[in-house]
Amino acid sequence: MAYEAPLNDMAFALQSVADLSRLEGLEPFGNYDPELISPILEEANKLARDVLAPLNTVGDAHGAQLTDDGVKAAPGFADAYAQFRDGGWMGLSAPEEWGGQGLPKALALAVMEMFHAANMSFGLCPMLSFGAIEALIAHGMDEQKQTYLPNLVAGNWTGTMNLTEPQAGSDVGALKTKAIPNEDGSYAITGQKIYITWGDHDVAENIIHLVLARLPDAPEGSRGISLFIVPKMMVNADGSLGERNAVKCIGLEKKMGIHASPTCVMEYDGATGWLIGQENKGLACMFTMMNSARLNVGLEGVAVGEAAYQTAFDYAQERKQGKATGVDGPAPILHHADVRRTLTTMRARVAAARSICYACGVAADLAEAAPDEETRAAAKMREDLLTPIAKAWCTDMGVDVASLGVQIHGGMGFMNETLAGQLYRDSRIAPIYEGTNGIQAIDLVGRKLSGTNGESMRVMLGEVEATAASARATNDPQLVQIADRLRAGADALREASDWMLEAMKDRDQEKALAGATAYLALAGDVIGGHFLTRAAVAARGEEGSFRARQLALAGFFAETVLATAPGRVSGITDGGSPFLENSEALFGIA
Repeated sequence: MAYEAPLNDMAFALQSVADLSRLEGLEPFGNYDPELISPILEEANKLARDVLAPLNTVGDAHGAQLTDDGVKAAPGFADAYAQFRDGGWMGLSAPEEWGGQGLPKALALAVMEMFHAANMSFGLCPMLSFGAIEALIAHGMDEQKQTYLPNLVAGNWTGTMNLTEPQAGSDVGALKTKAIPNEDGSYAITGQKIYITWGDHDVAENIIHLVLARLPDAPEGSRGISLFIVPKMMVNADGSLGERNAVKCIGLEKKMGIHASPTCVMEYDGATGWLIGQENKGLACMFTMMNSARLNVGLEGVAVGEAAYQTAFDYAQERKQGKATGVDGPAPILHHADVRRTLTTMRARVAAARSICYACGVAADLAEAAPDEETRAAAKMREDLLTPIAKAWCTDMGVDVASLGVQIHGGMGFMNETLAGQLYRDSRIAPIYEGTNGIQAIDLVGRKLSGTNGESMRVMLGEVEATAASARATNDPQLVQIADRLRAGADALREASDWMLEAMKDRDQEKALAGATAYLALAGDVIGGHFLTRAAVAARGEEGSFRARQLALAGFFAETVLATAPGRVSGITDGGSPFLENSEALFGIA
């Protein structure tokens, strides 16, 4: 696989669109200097391009293997992980207190975008470790932090998240894994977990599992869940590794994609674990890890979309078919207008999604590091609003863009020997991970919109309208037209938001929830268009093709996506009625 990170686009999105400069001078980021952005991105690109990308198709063909000694990673992955670890990439945004570099999360997101784009199966391993680190920092006891964080941050150990069970699926309140207190203050964990990403492997010396389980006297449902830390290898008092814990992988899932990422069935047979946080409050602790994962999964959509675009663009320059003006003989298909339209669709949507994820990362940093409570609260509200959009809109985008990449390849895209098909298969898991995208839509309307009585969206729409005003104020005819489309999109989203708020207050909320996915899609389109427009305005100070590219992407998105926004409101407000009112005829249910 050939991959080259779009370094200029990424740096521009961080600084001029997501406004990373708001973090300069804040105490937790004392090591951060804008001058670090380019060298960090350049070094990460070397690892992604030269080490991870060449292993992508190898990993897809070979996969991880379950042996009598545990799971063996695909060829080359252990060495690649060693280079990742030795480069200090795991600790990029972790606090210095635990051996990290204390840099912004948004910058770490840009780095992880490259690793996921080059090799999504590989990127899933550190992604889960990021979440484990955040959960331990937020909820772990001092002794637990001292025991586990230094090695997790250094990348010597990796982390996992163990929620799902065969009978529970996304309903974690139905889980049955047991935690029985031991006399020494530890717990014996017994049960089975499924779909555990990188649940076992041989690329690091220890694996730290964060496991949801029930105490003997726990209440029913989600109120009775506790969180436990269960290491694969026991950790001695001096920090050295001891005997093997009673946890193992008993099966590897056979998946349609991400073959080199071991998706494990994990068996806990009286494994020793320790409580994190309070009894029966484990779900709140786990949500720290899940929110981290949701943003990072959204970033996977961006990454795979970028990889699919690059693969399709390369193919479009090489594949010759048909006639084109000014070209003698068969022309590269890039010369055909429909192919260029498809490629522009891919690139514009990836750029919009990238900015959504980076902006969410900046909001998360501000929510923790801003010096005053008002700024922290506003940033937290923005992070909460953008997280389900980043997860759902960006992963749906990744699948759609990967599908367009297959289409550019034509019949060759359907063949196993082309990367386009692998990227499509790999991308399909992302809309399912960390709560399906339907769950994200319900979260958006039920918690993030209704939970703030619409304030989170009203503030966001105020910024969208300010961006439209700044574009109009340039008096550039193209930007004025983009501004008109953006303003109309904002009006449509406001109308849909007002309706959704009222509908969610009714006793029967089915109609609102029936429109939730369409509502999230509209929100992502308008907010993505807002960021693309902001990029086009900011690029007026740039030179040549970069400026023209930002304007072209924003203009194309405005005319092909934002222009449809007003007509989509009725699909949100009334689209549920036909099937809700005729459920017996359609589905056989009253």
